[in-house]
Amino acid sequence: MADKGIIFDIKKFSIHDGPGIRTTVFLKGCPLQCRWCHNPEGQSPEPETMSGRKKTAGSEVTVDWVIKEIEKDRIFYEQSNGGATFSGGEPLMQPEFLRRLLAACREKKIHTALDTSGYAPPELFRTFFDAADLFLFDCKLIDEQLHKKYTGVSNKTILANLAALDKADKRIFVRYLVVPGITDNTGHIEAAAAVIASLRNVEEVDVLGYHKLAAEKYRRLGKEFAMGTVDAPPDHMLETVKKTFERHGLKVCIGG
Repeated sequence: MADKGIIFDIKKFSIHDGPGIRTTVFLKGCPLQCRWCHNPEGQSPEPETMSGRKKTAGSEVTVDWVIKEIEKDRIFYEQSNGGATFSGGEPLMQPEFLRRLLAACREKKIHTALDTSGYAPPELFRTFFDAADLFLFDCKLIDEQLHKKYTGVSNKTILANLAALDKADKRIFVRYLVVPGITDNTGHIEAAAAVIASLRNVEEVDVLGYHKLAAEKYRRLGKEFAMGTVDAPPDHMLETVKKTFERHGLKVCIGG
């Protein structure tokens, strides 16, 4: 089992990556190439040099080191019913490292959330059903061709994994990112709401707004920022999306 892995950030006092106050650990590597990705430094599985201050995006760390960082804020988890969230990139790209992190947190009675795109081999994905306390599952686009266009991959495996996770009676928060001109279409939102509402164990839908704060990261990585001048969705757009999901009987939170 992998005692070491590559991460590119740890965010303390996070309040948008699951319930309560959390520490979010970002693992490098992602099989998707979402056009709107706000963590481009998490796409490559290897450390990268960013221009400017010559910052390296990604460093090799041990399971023990990560757990010690998480434990520093245990008091805040206990007071807020928070915990640790493992995100990326796609954390399932480093399965054995992730497995050991989740197991170490459980041993120390720290609540865990796995933030995932769901794009992983079903046989691998199933092995994590009992490893995390909560799954934060990204829902991007239901239409397969558009999903391929904007993320580079089909969503068949993603939707199948979501259905399997639900059938296994696991706790799920679905995250829906509102990207102007792409995922804000009424038809796309209705399709997503219908799929999510058909599941039994989705406790909450978190409606998130796209932002272009990552543009500078793309520049420093020497990558093209494909979203150009697309702005963040206005508040009223997020409210409209929220109401659409609520009409399908879902509990919805703006911002996660």
